[in-house]
Amino acid sequence: MDTNITDIRAVSKPLTEASLCTWLGAAAPGDRITYHRGALARQVCPQLQCLPEPERTALQRLAARAWKLADLGLADIVQRRHGYEDYAYILVARHRPRRYASSILPLLLAEAA
Repeated sequence: MDTNITDIRAVSKPLTEASLCTWLGAAAPGDRITYHRGALARQVCPQLQCLPEPERTALQRLAARAWKLADLGLADIVQRRHGYEDYAYILVARHRPRRYASSILPLLLAEAA
């Protein structure tokens, strides 16, 4: 019996910086979101031209935003290997003091929009 299995990456809309920040603002510690699946370093490299320019730029900005959130101590970045050039890039929400919720997260969302 042949069954077609739809690739979830082809169906779901790409995550944006704003939606990543919105998710983090509502996330509980330990919640996780996969913000990209593929070979990130290859796909954001302009010389390789793996993606069209608008998609590459959006992916580059999303990855930079995830890195900034991790750098601020709001989340951790985890990478999971699924196969050759097939990695899941996961952002895991960290416990944060209440003062962050009222001060830094709205600023990050405004900056990402």
